[in-house]
Amino acid sequence: MIEDFWLNALWSLAPTVLVGLIFWFVIRSIIHADRNERKAQAKVETEERAKLAARQKVTDG
Repeated sequence: MIEDFWLNALWSLAPTVLVGLIFWFVIRSIIHADRNERKAQAKVETEERAKLAARQKVTDG
C-alpha cells in the first residue's frame, strides 16, 4: 500500500520535473547564445573602430 503511494507520488512529480528541466535547458541555451553574440559583436565593433581610427589618422596626417 505505501509502495503504491510513493510510486504514484513519483509519477505525479515526473512531468513537472521534466518540463522544468526542459525549460531550464532552453533558457540556459538562450543565455549562452546571447552572451556569445554580445562577445562577437563587441569584437567586431572594436575592429571597426580601429579601422576607422586608422583611416582618420591617414587622412589627417
